[in-house]
Amino acid sequence: MNDRTDTIAHNPLLDFTDLPVFDAIQPALVSPAIDSLLQDASAALERVTASDFPAHWTQISLALDVPTERLSRAWGAVSHLNSVADTPELRAAYNEALPKVTEFWTRLGADERLYAKYKAMDPASLTPEQTQAHKNAMRSFVLGGAELQGEAKTRFAWLQERQAELGQKFSENALDATDAFALFVPTEELTGVPEDVQQATAAAAQADNKPGHKLTLKMPCYLPVMQFAHSSALREKLYRAYVTRASDQADSDAAKFDNAAIMGELLALRHEEARLLGHRHYADVSLVPKMAESPEQVISFLHDLASKARPYAEKDLADMRAFAATELGLSEPQAWDWPYIGEKLKEARYAFSEQEVKPYFTAPKVLAGLFQIVETLFEVAIRRDTAPVWHPNVEFYRIERRTPEGTQLVGQFYLDPAARTGKRGGAWMDDVRARWLRPDSGSLQTPVAHLVCNFAEGVEVDGVKKPPLLTHDDVITLFHEFGHGLHHMLTQVNERDVSGISGVEWDAVELPSQFMENFCWEWEVLKHMTAHVDTGEPLPRALFDKMLAAKNYQSGLQTLRQVEFSLFDMLLHSQSEPVTSGESILALQQRVRDEVAVLQPPAYSRTPHTFSHIFAGGYSAGYYSYKWAEVLSADAYAAFEEAAQRTGHSTLDVDTGRRYRQAILEAGGSRPAMESFKAFRGREPSIDALLRHQGMA
Repeated sequence: MNDRTDTIAHNPLLDFTDLPVFDAIQPALVSPAIDSLLQDASAALERVTASDFPAHWTQISLALDVPTERLSRAWGAVSHLNSVADTPELRAAYNEALPKVTEFWTRLGADERLYAKYKAMDPASLTPEQTQAHKNAMRSFVLGGAELQGEAKTRFAWLQERQAELGQKFSENALDATDAFALFVPTEELTGVPEDVQQATAAAAQADNKPGHKLTLKMPCYLPVMQFAHSSALREKLYRAYVTRASDQADSDAAKFDNAAIMGELLALRHEEARLLGHRHYADVSLVPKMAESPEQVISFLHDLASKARPYAEKDLADMRAFAATELGLSEPQAWDWPYIGEKLKEARYAFSEQEVKPYFTAPKVLAGLFQIVETLFEVAIRRDTAPVWHPNVEFYRIERRTPEGTQLVGQFYLDPAARTGKRGGAWMDDVRARWLRPDSGSLQTPVAHLVCNFAEGVEVDGVKKPPLLTHDDVITLFHEFGHGLHHMLTQVNERDVSGISGVEWDAVELPSQFMENFCWEWEVLKHMTAHVDTGEPLPRALFDKMLAAKNYQSGLQTLRQVEFSLFDMLLHSQSEPVTSGESILALQQRVRDEVAVLQPPAYSRTPHTFSHIFAGGYSAGYYSYKWAEVLSADAYAAFEEAAQRTGHSTLDVDTGRRYRQAILEAGGSRPAMESFKAFRGREPSIDALLRHQGMA
């Protein structure tokens, strides 16, 4: 047995028989596996670009897509572990392989010989799904530099590698800066902070052999302290640490994670890439595969939304100022006071607190309720399943559909709900593999997804482990990510490049996720997914009514905040000359704030330095997508509200659910998103439902 065969035989990253063997993947195995797969993929590229290889979709798919899909799956497993189980050894292995992987994909996307094969294909020989995938591929070749020649092509390839390297470093700095902070405080400093948070922070201190409580900048700790701690001094300490992460304003130890230079270099490289491709700036490049037609259209959309939200935001702020002065003795509130004031005003106005609601949302009950909704609306069944996992808290499930022949597997997913050290913040869905009628075996590969959140873990009280408690915002986050998962898993498209979320315009990809959030505000839905952690009693209707009354509390402020981020991102990427210094980035952000914000943070705030969505997460010149897709999702959900009015039942209307599933979820990226939307609604989207849902109609 030669060395390469031996490596393949014993490397879990090269096992494609079923699911990734996550518990057996070791850092030392990454390089040999990726090198082997890159060798196979490169050989396949040479094979299909030979002059005598036919320009035929299926034959190219068999020869090239099979080895490149294997590379994608193995690298996806490594990337996933790097996000959820970061260690110095894994990080080193990932960073060693990253340039090689980036180089291959750049070379593939820019290969003029392969581009020529696609150009030479007979359109009449393609199925409708293949036609859409072919159209996307032709566009990707142009954006991938396939039409560049000589030095321009070489430079373009280097730009891709350097941007991948910088994006990874940005992520590492944001994670390390977050993980590096810890503040140990005695119990008396946490007056006002919810009991479950105090229990979790005490357990964290105990694990470090320290007295008192360990406070971190992870959301399950940071947010409740900012909302509920009576101590303004404590809130200030945490706030300052949070908004200066990965910047020169952090304390001396953490300043080594400063992302300023990385941001400037990334923006310069993106601008250069755009000019090489013949565009004015990177925003133009970003929008080529999206629904929006131009940066100017997006900017106009954001300004319009800001003008509609601003009167509501100004009223929100005036109400908070008056309440802070008269009820809290805060005549000049500071940035770290606003979350506290907002929470106290909500409690006073609506006679309920987020903490009053939280004990009713135990994670197992919420999950069971979510599954029941999905099973009812989309005519599937969700069951526990088994697979190798990367952490004991990770759960694995399968989605099935009943057919006349019996039970059919539709898709599977991993659920990783809890925050922990070494796991990047936020929540996201990612694909493990796509639905694909495989050209090598003729068998149907079912889709598999990752659903990742960062919720608080359950705490032990008097020797009894309590289930994790979710805030209502956590519940909304879970539903959001599950919506992405459904888009990926319920697809009925057999062509991999347009099945599920693949090939869906980036500014439409949030439609199914934001759509699912609406069910978190329906009593007929919500009452089945609550049970008090101690008594098992469901959420009282009176408490739900208070939540509903407070639903659009500060929606004006929240909308302006999203518009601010979106406008900053779009303007940052649409300058005629790139913004390359930390000072100019902050100056542009200030310009946007002066234009749309009603609240100004302190001068030391450095929010761009951890804005991973646009510097490391694929949303560059695309953050507006959240607001853009919200128009689509609100209008789509309005169809369920209309059905409920017609029938007198809840919004869990099976007929409407079936139409939505077939028109949007099952179609995936096999046609333009606007066509899918019109197939469901019978018309183009309207902003009216969004404004109504947010109390700004």
